[in-house]
Amino acid sequence: MGKEASRKLEWRINVSDGVSERLEPETGAILRAWTWFKRLMLGGFILKICKFLEKAWNLAVDEPKKVIHGLKVGLAISLVSLFYYMRPLYDGVGGNAMWAVMTVVVVFESSVGATLGKCINRAIGTFLAGSLGVGVHWIAFHSGKNLEPIVLGISLFLLASAATFSRFMPTIKARFDYGIMIFILTFSLVSVSGYRVDRLLELAQQRLSTIAIGASICIIISMLFCPMWAGDELHLLICQNLEKLAHSLDGIHNKTSTAKDEACSKKMKGYRCALNSKATEELKANFARWEPAHGRFSFRHPWKQYLKIGASIRNCAYCIETLHGCVDSETQAPPHLKRHLNNICMRLSSSSSNVLQELAFALKTMKQSSKINLSVGEMNFAVQELKHALISLPNHNISIKNPSPSTVEASGNCNTEPITSIRASSSFMEILPLATLASLLIENAAKIEVIVNGVNELAVLAEFKPTTDNKKSKSNQSPKKLTSENQDPETVKIPQKV
Repeated sequence: MGKEASRKLEWRINVSDGVSERLEPETGAILRAWTWFKRLMLGGFILKICKFLEKAWNLAVDEPKKVIHGLKVGLAISLVSLFYYMRPLYDGVGGNAMWAVMTVVVVFESSVGATLGKCINRAIGTFLAGSLGVGVHWIAFHSGKNLEPIVLGISLFLLASAATFSRFMPTIKARFDYGIMIFILTFSLVSVSGYRVDRLLELAQQRLSTIAIGASICIIISMLFCPMWAGDELHLLICQNLEKLAHSLDGIHNKTSTAKDEACSKKMKGYRCALNSKATEELKANFARWEPAHGRFSFRHPWKQYLKIGASIRNCAYCIETLHGCVDSETQAPPHLKRHLNNICMRLSSSSSNVLQELAFALKTMKQSSKINLSVGEMNFAVQELKHALISLPNHNISIKNPSPSTVEASGNCNTEPITSIRASSSFMEILPLATLASLLIENAAKIEVIVNGVNELAVLAEFKPTTDNKKSKSNQSPKKLTSENQDPETVKIPQKV
């Protein structure tokens, strides 16, 4: 009986397990597949689309110029496509109307200078290549049937090789790289197609006319509808870099005064933008040379001077980066040494920041500043104070007197030289971090003077307007009076003899 009961129980268990295993694949496979498909379509795919649309919306809100550029490109392509849709226009340009559409797609850029530069390069490259192609085709045609492909092949090899080599020259690559590429493309098309096409002049004329139509539409739309000037962007970039350097020096001032804030920490890192703006400055300056006179900028505005100012700003930014590293270093000077030079270092940092802010304001308004000489004088006076303060450090922190012979005999210790050297080296290591910070501040002031000279040269070349604010300049105090306020008695005294 026990065996039969166990068999029945075992059979029931096996049957129940078998049923469960048999029923789950039939109903669960379809349900799992449907659930997976629903999650994929409703969950993952739609969620990715929503995230993409959110990013696109944020980009459009942050940079509306990109939205405007997209609308301008769409308008230009719509106008050019009329040459295909309208029969009279299509009959006028022939089947080469697609070259106008290709020209708009390739040539249209975000700024006016970039669009003008590409249009001019494309026009010159197409004209020169077409003219040379027709001339070489005429020479090859009169050379005979046997020599015609040889003449075309040799000319194509020589001109393509020379044009490609010229693209490596820096002066040509900076302004005419796109034109040379179009020259190679057009000459190759004319040379190859001219061997089989009889009406080569008519084909070249139609292609040149369609390219001119596309380039003209691009120039008109780029200059008339919300124009974006590369010169304005370069001018604004240099002004912003000057302001960011000023904020970074203010951050050093706050660090030395033990003031910490999140907004301040963000401003302190503004110098990094100036370090990474070399390629952008050169690109915008290259585009700005193609632009006509607009706004406050004349036709031959000294855009090269902006590159010199940008290079000086980067040199100053490197020094500021080292300053931040010195302030954040783990090796710090003792508190009594910091108190001796803290006020002077903060004063020099603040005056240097004021000079950069004044330069940024003068460059932004394109007016000669009446306060720049006073600000530079304050900065130089602070530099002299810091130099004298470094020289007048307490003597016991720099040198240690050797013990007298009587004290040596009394103590019975004749080996005193190693002790003296250890004390002197430890004192020097205490002074070294503060001396490094002070020397970097002095070096930074010298680099700021180079920026001042560059901006003054730009003011002469660009003919900045003189300022009319003379009342404020008369009420300003002398640099010595301004820098002597809120100063410790020790730092005010400047030694007469060094």
